[in-house]
Amino acid sequence: MSSSKSKDKSRLKGDKDRAALILQKQLKDLAKHPVDGFSAGLGDEGDIFKWHIFIMGATDTIFEGGMFNATLEFPDDYPNMPPTMRFISEMWHPNIYKDGKVCISILHPPGDDKYGYEDSGERWLPIHSVESILLSVISMLSSPNCDSPANVEAGKEYRENKKLFKKKVKRCVRKSQECF
Repeated sequence: MSSSKSKDKSRLKGDKDRAALILQKQLKDLAKHPVDGFSAGLGDEGDIFKWHIFIMGATDTIFEGGMFNATLEFPDDYPNMPPTMRFISEMWHPNIYKDGKVCISILHPPGDDKYGYEDSGERWLPIHSVESILLSVISMLSSPNCDSPANVEAGKEYRENKKLFKKKVKRCVRKSQECF
């Protein structure tokens, strides 16, 4: 193996080791100081890069009473790049793709948006933590951004037929409760 390939492998391993240490610290901090509205832990495999998330629907929102499961998957170069969040529980929301993937600015790669929609300060920054991500997602649930929806149908319904939108969300809330 050439010297430069060896250095690249070593650097990548160093990035992954650093990411693992940061994630272990964040997991330990959340265990010591839980935050209302969510819990986070490792999945069954114990992989520090794959977390299981449980979000409780916030009081006084249409998601109230919901108990939603999601995953956070972290890249090897975390915190330089953002994790990917995906709801396992069925969700009906303008900023959640039909497959459950969350579309929120702070989970978009750092730097300028090639479409000019988001300011670079709204996108991923290495200062974000699991806590700040999940608090942003909880806020997003009750205050969707319909300007660029991930789920176009849900975004249109939110703007044009809130009664039907709320009915679909309430169905998701009931389904989430049945899983427990």
